[in-house]
Amino acid sequence: MSPMPSSPSESRREKARRRAGEFPAAPEPLAVPVFDSHTHLDLTIEEAGVPGGEAADPVEALLTAAAKAGVGRVVQVGVDEPSSRWSAELAARHTSVLAAVALHPNEAPRLSDLDESLRAIEALAAEPRVRGVGETGLDTFRTPEEGRAAQEESFRAHIAIAKRHGKALIIHDRDAHEDVLRVLDAEGAPDTVVMHCFSGDAAFATECVRRGFHLSFAGTVTFASAGSLREAAALTPREQIMVETDAPYLTPVPYRGRPNASYLIPLTVRALAAARGDDVDELCAAISDNGERVFGPWR
Repeated sequence: MSPMPSSPSESRREKARRRAGEFPAAPEPLAVPVFDSHTHLDLTIEEAGVPGGEAADPVEALLTAAAKAGVGRVVQVGVDEPSSRWSAELAARHTSVLAAVALHPNEAPRLSDLDESLRAIEALAAEPRVRGVGETGLDTFRTPEEGRAAQEESFRAHIAIAKRHGKALIIHDRDAHEDVLRVLDAEGAPDTVVMHCFSGDAAFATECVRRGFHLSFAGTVTFASAGSLREAAALTPREQIMVETDAPYLTPVPYRGRPNASYLIPLTVRALAAARGDDVDELCAAISDNGERVFGPWR
């Protein structure tokens, strides 16, 4: 039965409680643990709640569900100044969480003082439990032409911040493959670059791999229409591949359209292994090793 549509007066808590029942059942746990390279715990709680309904500590509930599935570590990603600050503070309290901080590409054109917001992000990037600068990049799907100059200015600034602080650069790239590479090549990419929710084909993957970037695959790799994405995953070297949720979005098949969370990563990992012809346990071990190299130790 489909849920009742929410009324205009429905509170955020009521909406979260209603949607909590939509979380899928937990899949079979992974035998070899991996990490979630990109999740939004704050947005998951706000937009979907937690599996099983309300919890005294929603963050702890999500992290516990993930750990039971073999996903004992996550990278919590900020998309604006408040969520970046929240991410840094959360990582400082939880040994299983590291943080990434940034102004999302679609956020930059909306800001009245981009420079001030960038200074706030730079201050957060200096914190020891913040290991990534992102998600930053370019998005020509949602940002109209008049906002793209500010978007690119923000992207260039984030590249510089990542290099100054020696942090991984986490790229949001939506319908902007060539321009993302153009800016990275012009500015000089940091030592470590992660292509978040990789969305290109085999040709674009080849260009990213050649530059030494890490490709992080989300639940989209399980979609029936994503043959080109599976081809890209198949050619990505083991030492450059990672996995993510982008929760609460991009839930893998067979639960597409329902809330996503880190405990569902086993579905994506197994799809990746099938696309690559890999042993699941060996792929998990490689992904885990890559996480330590890219983000450093969680503890």
